[in-house]
Amino acid sequence: MSVTQDSPDTLVPDHIARQVVTPEGHRDDEALFEAYRWLRDNAPLAKVHVEGYDPLWLLTKHADIMEVERQPQIFSNGGPEIGSHNPNLGSQADDAFHRQLTGGSLRVIDSLTYLDPPEHTMVRDIAADWFRPVTLKKWEDEIRVLARETIEKRLRTGVNELDFVKEFTVYYPLHVIMTLFGVPPEDEPRMMALTQDFFGTADPDAQREDVEPLSPGAAAEQFSAAIQDFYAYFDRLIEDRRAEPRDDLASIIANARTEDGEYFARSYAYGWFIAIATAGHDTTSSTLATCLEALAENPDQLAAVQADPSRIPDLVNESLRWASPVKQFTRMALEPYELRGQKIEAGDRLVTLYQSANRDEDVFEDPYAFRYDRKPNKHIAFGYGPHMCIGQHLAKMELRVMLEELLPRITSLQLTGERKVVQTNFVGGLKNRPLVLELS
Repeated sequence: MSVTQDSPDTLVPDHIARQVVTPEGHRDDEALFEAYRWLRDNAPLAKVHVEGYDPLWLLTKHADIMEVERQPQIFSNGGPEIGSHNPNLGSQADDAFHRQLTGGSLRVIDSLTYLDPPEHTMVRDIAADWFRPVTLKKWEDEIRVLARETIEKRLRTGVNELDFVKEFTVYYPLHVIMTLFGVPPEDEPRMMALTQDFFGTADPDAQREDVEPLSPGAAAEQFSAAIQDFYAYFDRLIEDRRAEPRDDLASIIANARTEDGEYFARSYAYGWFIAIATAGHDTTSSTLATCLEALAENPDQLAAVQADPSRIPDLVNESLRWASPVKQFTRMALEPYELRGQKIEAGDRLVTLYQSANRDEDVFEDPYAFRYDRKPNKHIAFGYGPHMCIGQHLAKMELRVMLEELLPRITSLQLTGERKVVQTNFVGGLKNRPLVLELS
């Protein structure tokens, strides 16, 4: 049984709080988005306490999330002391497991997700130039080759009846990021398995054999086990790239040095590698699957984009808004702050609900309609402020290139069967739904 704490005006119903906070609530998209809508209409900034979780402020409005995200000096990733706060929403049992594993810290990996400025800025700068559009442009031809290879390998001319996520979308972004990263193709199946371990904790079908399903702290246990496996692989990658640097992203990260000329601690390289190998492809997979599902449900829009491929970048943006592949992050207030007329105290935790923000009626006209030509489209699918996703331009390029290659060949697209939403930690659930895709 969960307990809710009310905002000044409205008591948040128990089922609404649980729908938004718990992994189980994110398995039902329809109920989840109804919960977001209820909160925006009745308690847009609500403090709730769900049993087994810390008290949480739920931020559902676009403007409120932007206000919080632009002020990392007040709303922290890591807390007043390094490792005192977990930016990934988990249960108290999950956090307890992490503390036990690390000797008291909730910072289980030195990735950008867990860092605050100035450390965040220093680590981000290691590879920031590589992710700029002008740098990524030189990789577009290679990404296009990889898109064509994926289509030829996983689809065929004529009728394709398949689970589009499991049999197509998860492979393309992984293949792209591993190629640019410098991981050999024969190691991609291992990276795929580790990625699913990393994110698949709430799906019984994706549980590791060495983790007891549904036990208290199971999500943290599987997350941590996957991290250790990643460390073992990437440790060898660091040694290889330091001995023989190449023209790839792994070499840039492995050979990054501090102002004193020393290599950065390996933990930062591990953090970069894991972030790229996981969220760097999982979110793009989810968005691509969501895009095809939306086009199947809106055949007129599919025809319109096929007739005018120059609108594909707009289609990508609307797909990102519609999918909102990163569901939330959690910040901690470092000092008292007033937001929407309510007093947030130092130490309070706030959940930035990006999915809700991207359906905010104050920002988007007819927000529950998929419109490939939506302009303006002020989605915050990549976050906002200094923590905005560093890989956003690569993700957009991957999506654009794949759609440029795939859409002209589609002669028929239909959904079949029921959707299965697989919760994937703080990243949006992959929406597995069978479809029939006919290619010319």
